[in-house]
Amino acid sequence: MEHLSEELIIEILKRITRTSDLNSLSLVSKQLYTMDAEQRATIRVGCGLATEAFPALCFRCPNLRKVEINYSGWTPGHGNQIGNQGLLVLSSCCTLLNDLTLSFCSNINDCGIAHLTYCKKLMSLRLNSTPEVTSSGLLLVAVGCKALSSLYLNDCNGIAGSTEKLEHLGHDGSLEELVVNNCKGISQYDFLKFGPGWMKLKKFEFENKESMWRHFSPSHDPSYNADCLYKYDLCCKNLKDLRLVRILTEPEGPEIGLRFLLRKCKALEKLCLEYVSGLIDKDMIVLSQSCKNLKCISLWMIPQHYQEPDGIVFRTGFTDNSLEALAHNYPLLQNVELTFTGVKHWEPPEIGFTQEGLVKLMHSCPIRALTLNGALFFNDEGMKGLSSAPFLETLSLVDCNEITDSGMRFLVHYPCLTNLTLQYCPRLTDYGMDELVHAQKSQSVVVDGCYNISQNAVQGAARSVQYFVNSAGSGAGHFKRMY
Repeated sequence: MEHLSEELIIEILKRITRTSDLNSLSLVSKQLYTMDAEQRATIRVGCGLATEAFPALCFRCPNLRKVEINYSGWTPGHGNQIGNQGLLVLSSCCTLLNDLTLSFCSNINDCGIAHLTYCKKLMSLRLNSTPEVTSSGLLLVAVGCKALSSLYLNDCNGIAGSTEKLEHLGHDGSLEELVVNNCKGISQYDFLKFGPGWMKLKKFEFENKESMWRHFSPSHDPSYNADCLYKYDLCCKNLKDLRLVRILTEPEGPEIGLRFLLRKCKALEKLCLEYVSGLIDKDMIVLSQSCKNLKCISLWMIPQHYQEPDGIVFRTGFTDNSLEALAHNYPLLQNVELTFTGVKHWEPPEIGFTQEGLVKLMHSCPIRALTLNGALFFNDEGMKGLSSAPFLETLSLVDCNEITDSGMRFLVHYPCLTNLTLQYCPRLTDYGMDELVHAQKSQSVVVDGCYNISQNAVQGAARSVQYFVNSAGSGAGHFKRMY
């Protein structure tokens, strides 16, 4: 290959995406070996790399921009992990580094993280199960790396939400994306100390480490301090993507917590509220009055006790009033997901939504994708009502026990439907699939855990067909993130 021009070789190297292929190609000649090292922008290392080889790799590839160090599944038999010294070499040699992920790295602590301040171009940092890293090390990076705009923390139990550090991060940092999942040292009330940092954020996710089952019994967030004067006069006008998971609040305060965001986000485009206790129709109505750009909404609900004028009711916090607020105020809404857990057939219903409310929403907004999970209120009549939804292209039905083969026959009349997913719907049989097979309208059909539908019955139902007996292994609960 010596006769090829350098420009052509560089173009060839850019088109090869598999690391193993690049490694093999670099062994063909010294020229390719050198050029590959100069052009290599991404590497992923872990249990298979000896720690002594990592410095040589950093010296050989000085133009690395994205690095992932992942020790998932590591055992002492794999040898030593990359530690603080390894991060010092990486930050010294690879000054163009802008994206770093550290997963299950038990030998890296604050001293190692502090070396990243040499990476002045670092824009994204992801820490996943790094137990020795604390808030002090994280603050050094957030303040020292002025270009840092994305910070992802998952299962980092050494990091706590101290007032001083979060205030520094909010004032001096430049974060646009902040994701904090399952870090037991950080509570929802800690983020109220983030101050002006909220104004810069475009994406925010917070998932509490507490078990979902806590929501079934009346309790309070232990991090709430009744003697503390919490400030909610925060500006988050640029926030477009919000996800809150498993947090405890009160419907009418004073435990508001991160629910305050629903009153402040005027630019919101994507919203996921997953098992957030205490939410009521008032929250959705207030949000819909201030935000008009919402394109995607995902609501995961469990029934709780609520005080109403006629007494205490046990149902989901959102009712048809919330669906009506969505229908009237969101002309851009395209993706809707409704998941219900722990609901049963009782009178009055434990689900506050009705088929009429859902069908009205589908006809009022340009919704192209709908997911219903555990929707006991939705039956064959609802399937009929959706048959005139003008924009629906993708329909996913999970754990919908009230839908039968009679409802399935309406699918062929959906004007735009091309993608269908059926998971753990026990009353569907081979007969319900017949019409789909004959219509030949679908692009994709997925059947999973529907024990009364055979694999033969789904053949020919779409151009792409996937059939699983039980892909999750744990039943419908897997799709509700119950554990």
